[in-house]
Amino acid sequence: MKHLSSTSCLLSVLVLLGGCGGGGRTSGPPPASSPAPPSDPPPHALDIAGNWQFSTTSVAGMAHATISGSIAQSGSSVSGAAHLDGSKCFDRLTTIGLTGTLTGSNISLTSTSVDGQVTTFTGSISNDALNGADSALAGTYTIDGGCANGDHGNVTGIRIPFIANILNGTFTTSGGETFDVVGDEAQFGTASSEGSFGITGTVTFSTPCFSSGTITPGTFPSGSFIIGTSVALEIETGNGTVTFLGTLNRDRSEIRGNYTVGGGTCDDTGTAVLVVSSPWDY
Repeated sequence: MKHLSSTSCLLSVLVLLGGCGGGGRTSGPPPASSPAPPSDPPPHALDIAGNWQFSTTSVAGMAHATISGSIAQSGSSVSGAAHLDGSKCFDRLTTIGLTGTLTGSNISLTSTSVDGQVTTFTGSISNDALNGADSALAGTYTIDGGCANGDHGNVTGIRIPFIANILNGTFTTSGGETFDVVGDEAQFGTASSEGSFGITGTVTFSTPCFSSGTITPGTFPSGSFIIGTSVALEIETGNGTVTFLGTLNRDRSEIRGNYTVGGGTCDDTGTAVLVVSSPWDY
C-alpha cells in the first residue's frame, strides 16, 4: 500500500508540473495579439483658392507695391492672374500670370515674363485657413530682368472673402446732401482671366433722381467687380448710371470710395460709404 501511495503522489506532481510548468503547451485558444496603434490621420490640405491682396516692401530701394488678383488651386498645383500697382516698371492694366506649387503650408509662385521681368514669390500660408479665418501669406519676392531687375524684399498677403451681402450705404453729393442706398449683391464664384470676380445684384435709393438700379457685372477694369480689396460697382438706373470705386477695409466692415452719376438729369460726383451688414463667406 505504501508503494501504491508513493506512485500516486508522483503522478499527481507530474500532472501539476505539466499544467503549470514553464514552456508546456496549455489547452485552449492562443491569446489574441494586441491591436496595432492607430496611425495619424493625413494632414488637412490648405485651401487657398480665391481673391487675394498682396503688399511688397522692397529692400532694394524700389517703391512699395500692391498686387491683387485670383488664385486657383488643384491639389498642390496653384495658378493665378494678378495686377501690380504702385511700380513705375509695371502697367497696372497688364495681367500677370502666376504658376506654382503648394507643399503643406509652403508656397512658391513664378510669374510670366512682363516686359522681360519675371517675379518669384516664396513663403508660407498660415493655418488660419483651417478655422475659417483669413488665409495669410508671408514671404519674400525677387524680380529678374527688365526695368525692375534686382528688386527684392518681403511680401505679405491676405485672402479676401466673397461679397454676398446686404449692403447699406450713404452717398454724399458734391453739394453736401446725402441719400441712402440698400443693395443686395453677390460675387461670382469663378474669376475672370484678368483675375477679378464679377458682382451682380440690385439696389434701391432714397433720392428723387432714381429709386432703384441694377448692378451690371463686369471684369477688371470695367463693370462691377472685386479684385483684391478694390470694389467697382456700375449701377444702371432709370435716370443715368452710378459708377462707384472703393476700397474694402481690413476688417471687411465697410467699403469707402467715390462715385459719379452720368447720363441722366442728376449728373453729379461725391463720396460713398457702404457698410457690410451680414457675414462674409469664402
